[in-house]
Amino acid sequence: MTRQVKRAFRYRFYPTDMQAAELSRTFGCVRLVYNKALEERSRAWYGEQRRISYGQSSAALTQWKKTEELAFLAEVSSVPLQQALRHLQTAFTHFFAKRAKYPRYKSRKRSRASAEYTRSAFTWRGGRLTLAKMAEPLDIRWSRPLPHGSVPTTVCVSRDSAGRWFVSLLCEDRIAPAPATTGAVGLDAGITSLVTLSTGEKIANPRHMERDRARLARAQRELSRKAKGSNNGARARRKVARVHARIADRRRDFVHKLTSRIVHENQVVVIEDLTVRNLLKNGRLARAIADAAWRDLRVMLEYRCAWYGRELVVIDRWFPSTKLCGACGTVAAKLPLNVREWTCEDCGAVHDRDVNAARNLLAAGLAATACGDGVRPQRESSRTGRSSVKQEPQRATAGIPRL
Repeated sequence: MTRQVKRAFRYRFYPTDMQAAELSRTFGCVRLVYNKALEERSRAWYGEQRRISYGQSSAALTQWKKTEELAFLAEVSSVPLQQALRHLQTAFTHFFAKRAKYPRYKSRKRSRASAEYTRSAFTWRGGRLTLAKMAEPLDIRWSRPLPHGSVPTTVCVSRDSAGRWFVSLLCEDRIAPAPATTGAVGLDAGITSLVTLSTGEKIANPRHMERDRARLARAQRELSRKAKGSNNGARARRKVARVHARIADRRRDFVHKLTSRIVHENQVVVIEDLTVRNLLKNGRLARAIADAAWRDLRVMLEYRCAWYGRELVVIDRWFPSTKLCGACGTVAAKLPLNVREWTCEDCGAVHDRDVNAARNLLAAGLAATACGDGVRPQRESSRTGRSSVKQEPQRATAGIPRL
């Protein structure tokens, strides 16, 4: 049975000078509307303890366009401006539900420049995309085909700090479940080995940041010598951004391929609930942990398992997978990070630190699948609208669709 999901297909495109100017104006207007609406909401909330709804913000936007100071807002498409207000409304909804922090202002330098167009603000004809206020379609590089017969429902145009332009098309897609298999695997994330499998296989950490560290350092030194606000400084900043983009692209590509392989080879995948945010507070390991992309690894496993009918089990972060002897069940008192192989004091079994942890995770995951023991309630995935495990402890994998 196929599963219908919404998928975003991202492509690079090359705008003409007129299109780039129009999109740049739109990005600036979107940022201004978002920040101005946030300012009004903040004033009402902190000054009067009063909430402003999306409808009130939308009415205020109409009034802003009639003023002489903000009349330029009427020169761009109104849809991205309305979408900015909807995104702000979503941010406040999460804040009041205590799921997120208070919304922050969009920065011209630190925030990604983007604009979202709904179906009424673009034309899709013959496989060519034309945005509102534009006479010509975008010159998109179709690196992969869209699902047959699908029509984009939402289009998001963005420009990254390296100056590259991207368009993301949200489409309906039907995904067939992967062939059933009897495989089950436990994954132990690490730094020396990015992932250690319970089968004993170790996936080496590519260390993408380390490979380009000299190039990045050279670009950053050049940037530090430029005068702030100068054209040379802007060019040097883009050069640094291009190095970062190269690192991020290779890292993302590697994790995509790794998670795809793991999900297709195994019916049950067991991982540990790591708090990456807290681990990044370790000054000596923060750079290596960030380069390992453990967060991306988990997110991709979550939605791929849901898509292809696999079971993802997440074990509680306090489960002593590393210190637990897989032979007799004894928990070692201490096991420093520099100890990669250790011997159990009770039974004398010799363990590879990472392989033993992966096997213990697999055993705990299979037990959790059977009786729901030791699994932590999980958040809802934005890609699947489901949880990787059920909120109640009775069954650890009830959130996974049976395809």
